[in-house]
Amino acid sequence: MSIKNMEMAEAIANNQHIAVKKSFFGTKVIYQPSQSPVACDVYEYSQAEGDRMARLLRLPLSELAAELKAKGRPTPTAVGPMRLEVCRSKDGLFCAMQLFQFADFKYHALTELLACEDSEAQTLAQLVI
Repeated sequence: MSIKNMEMAEAIANNQHIAVKKSFFGTKVIYQPSQSPVACDVYEYSQAEGDRMARLLRLPLSELAAELKAKGRPTPTAVGPMRLEVCRSKDGLFCAMQLFQFADFKYHALTELLACEDSEAQTLAQLVI
């Protein structure tokens, strides 16, 4: 997915470690410290799984890995009212996520943007990989 189609695009573009480069062929997002390309993905969830994802995103990262090991990660669905937007560098050193809910014909943020680097990024990425 292109970053320009994401609700959290502006917040990612404003991150000091991210460069968004537009060209005739599209938009590239780069994690500058390692020059790694950033992939952008969207996952949809049912209401129940989305509520669980919201709870997980609010946990301290130190508790997140243990919770995922004990209960697994939320299961995405083909179409659902909850949307998780994810930007992750190919080298795994940067990861950002934000959860939205569709209501009144638009997406509303349910969580703050959570952006992590290094080992914290790898812990956060466990929610989707």
